[in-house]
Amino acid sequence: MTTTIETGPTRDEIQAHRGASAVAPENTIAAFRAAAEQGARWVELDVALLADGTLVVIHDDSVDRTTSGSGSLGALGLADVAALDAGSWFDGKFAGERLPTLAETIRALGEFGLSANVEIKQHRHHKSLDQLVRAVQADIRTRAPQTRIMISSFDPEALKAMRRLEPELEIALLYERPPEDWEAQLAAIPATTLHVHYKALCIGFLEETARRGIKVRAWTCNDPADLASFWRAGLTGVITDNPAIFLDRL
Repeated sequence: MTTTIETGPTRDEIQAHRGASAVAPENTIAAFRAAAEQGARWVELDVALLADGTLVVIHDDSVDRTTSGSGSLGALGLADVAALDAGSWFDGKFAGERLPTLAETIRALGEFGLSANVEIKQHRHHKSLDQLVRAVQADIRTRAPQTRIMISSFDPEALKAMRRLEPELEIALLYERPPEDWEAQLAAIPATTLHVHYKALCIGFLEETARRGIKVRAWTCNDPADLASFWRAGLTGVITDNPAIFLDRL
């Protein structure tokens, strides 16, 4: 018999980190499909530019860790990455899974009924922040009507740039551990959402953010017990590799 918790995230506040990356290769269409099959409504994903300006969905600035290839994204174009295997490193049953572009991913999310938290970062090979945010804007504007988008980043300048381009989107500032001036940094964007590593959470911080109308989501937590004491204090949501472990408790 499954024991339920008195409080916790709503279904809309459970995000699949790089897709359901506990059961499928991260940041692939397979991982996003798996998240939808588990019942998730949101996925978190990372984007970066290739040398030819194409946005691909990948966490690192090279293809070494998560594909069959090697090399910096700044030295590769779409034709180069199209032939790479982005699934075998995780499990042989995912052999042939491709490294998706953001445009392809946005289309797939529409088919799966998913919304996306798009994390952006400035890699060293990127030509400019303006190039990055305008590429993100162009791709997310192709989304299906039911696909919602939020933007997150550790980089306040990237978030400011996205805020100027897409003022209606939810914007979330990422922290490993919030600094003392977190409120000033949020106000400068401006934004009202923080994504904080779950190990850095504390009751006092959540009570303070709740009083100020600030949403806080915890990343990347894979055990509901680690967050049990925080929901009543004001924790909004969770970003997890395995959304099923939270969804099954609803």
